[in-house]
Amino acid sequence: MTLTDTTTEPLSARPRFARSALLAVVFVCAACGLVYELALVSLGSFLIGNTATQASIVLAVMVFAMGAGSLAAKPLQPHSVTAFAVIELLLALLGGLSVMALYAAFAYLELYTPALIVVAFLLGVLIGAEIPLLMVLLQRIRRQEPGAAVADMFAVDYIGALIGGLCFPFLLLPLFGQLRGALVVGLVNAAAGCFLVFVIFRKSLSRSHLVLLSAGALAVVAALVAGLLLSARFEVTARQALYRDPIVAAARSAYQDIVITEKSTGTGPDTRLYLNGDLQFSSIDEHRYHETLVHPAMSGAHSSVLVLGGGDGLALREVLRYPDARDVTLVELDPEMIRLARTDPRLTSLNQGSMTDRRAQVVTADAFTWLRQTDRRFDVIIVDMPDPDDSATAKLYSTEFYALVRAHLADNGRVVVQAGSPYFAPKSFWCIASTMREAGLPATPYHVDVPAFGDWGFHLASTRGPLSPTMNAPGPLRFLSAEQLTAATVFPLDRQPLDLPPSTLMDPRILRYAQGEWATY
Repeated sequence: MTLTDTTTEPLSARPRFARSALLAVVFVCAACGLVYELALVSLGSFLIGNTATQASIVLAVMVFAMGAGSLAAKPLQPHSVTAFAVIELLLALLGGLSVMALYAAFAYLELYTPALIVVAFLLGVLIGAEIPLLMVLLQRIRRQEPGAAVADMFAVDYIGALIGGLCFPFLLLPLFGQLRGALVVGLVNAAAGCFLVFVIFRKSLSRSHLVLLSAGALAVVAALVAGLLLSARFEVTARQALYRDPIVAAARSAYQDIVITEKSTGTGPDTRLYLNGDLQFSSIDEHRYHETLVHPAMSGAHSSVLVLGGGDGLALREVLRYPDARDVTLVELDPEMIRLARTDPRLTSLNQGSMTDRRAQVVTADAFTWLRQTDRRFDVIIVDMPDPDDSATAKLYSTEFYALVRAHLADNGRVVVQAGSPYFAPKSFWCIASTMREAGLPATPYHVDVPAFGDWGFHLASTRGPLSPTMNAPGPLRFLSAEQLTAATVFPLDRQPLDLPPSTLMDPRILRYAQGEWATY
């Protein structure tokens, strides 16, 4: 039997306009729902790392909860207008405040994962309840075949999800950041729901319901606006709770959370750089790390040098000690890190202006992609990447990546890789060695003590096989000597080499090792 095209609901607008308005609200709600989902994944990636795990938790919990929400909406269908209004206001409030709430749970309570599961479940239930109620409202505007109504509804819903998914990384994050972006989307979500209820279906509401829903809408909007006004102060306060020393500079880029802290000590200021909460250096002992990383690789021809990572400019500083290093390129992914290294007085004092040196070409690019696209070859390649504790950095410790590195080494060229701690993360350290060997770069391991990090290690290799680390620095260094470097190749009995399989793009063993080992400390 064919359903007749008749209006079955008292409307405040013509049926054609009302139907178009409802589908537009479906579009907006779908976009907002996907943004909430992506915001939870992105926040977890920044705070916890391991994007795959964060995405799995959020998606699994939310999809399950959406099914539960759809079922929970069945008894609400006779009161679809009121129920939709309540659900949309709750969704706007929870979704808008979700990032702030989870950041507070991480900073103050150390309960991030349980809080994430609860928030993802509640958001999923509310999102899942939207479509059944909107379907009822669509049919009450104009009756049509169920199949056609479902097709119209889901077509608009999926297009809205597409737009929301694209707006999140390309519009919301750059303009507002994660915290304020979620609040802005919450306001958009509330506005869309209120428009449908108070403009299109106003005649369906009793006077008492209209008053209560209006008060609720005002309360939700007030809470979200208050969140926007207080967000900057909240972010500063919550971020400071995560760090022992006072924060003197901070930036949130599309790739990471950058924080610089500083405190006074008896020997001068201790300036520290953190990326996504992980310490990158302390000014008190960073010279130990960077001298040991750079100078053994520079022992030999070094007129052309490539630094991959090292956006703070400290490794570059050591390279530029050599006056005959005439062609120096640094490839750093994050333009915000480059900006800070060039302009922040604390960083420029430490890197001695290396990021603006006329001999240095600084390229903003992903190292893996840049190596695939260039045909240049270098005497020395220095790989100064963050530890491989998330999927984004794990690819930079793969056989495929080291094969690219080898292909860009000149004859008898040398490469050095920072490889983490052979004491705290021995599997990760020796996996890097086997991965380099698989790529045709059998390496010599060595390690030194960096008090801010502990026992820290490196791998040095060349196109012609393993090297015995030597140094020929153009002037006196603060830490590294020939005797120290010789001793650095000796490993204690309880940290002897491990024979481990290499890490690849398809099987990133290094990621599992790094996450498992560092989680115990």
